[in-house]
Amino acid sequence: MTAHGASREALAAARERLDALTDATSVDAARLADELAAVTALLDREVSLRRVLTDPAQDGEAKAQLARRLLGTQVGGPTADLVAGLVRARWSQSRDLVDALEELANTADLTAAQRDGSLDDVEDELFRFGRIVGSSTELRAALTDRKATAPAKGALLRTLLGGRAKPVTERLVTRLVTAPRGRSLEAGLESLSKLAAERRDRMVAVVTSAVPLSDPQKQRLGAALAKLYGRPMHLNLDVDPGVLGGMRVQVGDEVINGSIADRLEDAGRRLAG
Repeated sequence: MTAHGASREALAAARERLDALTDATSVDAARLADELAAVTALLDREVSLRRVLTDPAQDGEAKAQLARRLLGTQVGGPTADLVAGLVRARWSQSRDLVDALEELANTADLTAAQRDGSLDDVEDELFRFGRIVGSSTELRAALTDRKATAPAKGALLRTLLGGRAKPVTERLVTRLVTAPRGRSLEAGLESLSKLAAERRDRMVAVVTSAVPLSDPQKQRLGAALAKLYGRPMHLNLDVDPGVLGGMRVQVGDEVINGSIADRLEDAGRRLAG
């Protein structure tokens, strides 16, 4: 989510509250994710309600109490507390509130993966799923068909991912496909990958090489990139025999081209000098 002004501050505060909540092991992060996703769907659908809850002319505490009454016993205490905090805040646009709720739902699911040790697998599965979709026009068309119902898309994803991917991966992808909220599938998957990397304060490098990298090469490249960028680096690996220069590395908007040996040698020189 790209937030501006008041929404940026509100989102930052919401992220801190979510982190504080999920630091408590007694909080069921997966349940929190499901409930936040349900609230996201509600406010995405009910535009008038969303406007009331983000109206800057209304008292923040009154809006929080309204949200609690509407949610009633349908969600647990942690979810109700998060939503109340969100509607107390000021938002630049009413849609920003829904974007924030969606991000918190996804982050809660990724936190659940981090707790059970599957976060690395989830990151890799999201990346591989994006590659599969990108290589199959027919599959992408089926997953983005506006005439197809959400249950039909969910059934297709269960066929594709059920038993082959981590439960968190399946939940994240299913929510994205069945409720894209105006985004392309590719943009949604990229956003999820970034959120996954942020759970470990890591950057993501998409590495496309002409031949598969050996384990020592992966380690050297990851270490060199981490030092260059000053943050831990997660490598998403792909193989394309036609890649120019032997390897292509993309970190954010920056693209690095060159052979594996040349890039590692250049990285070493930059670190030394």
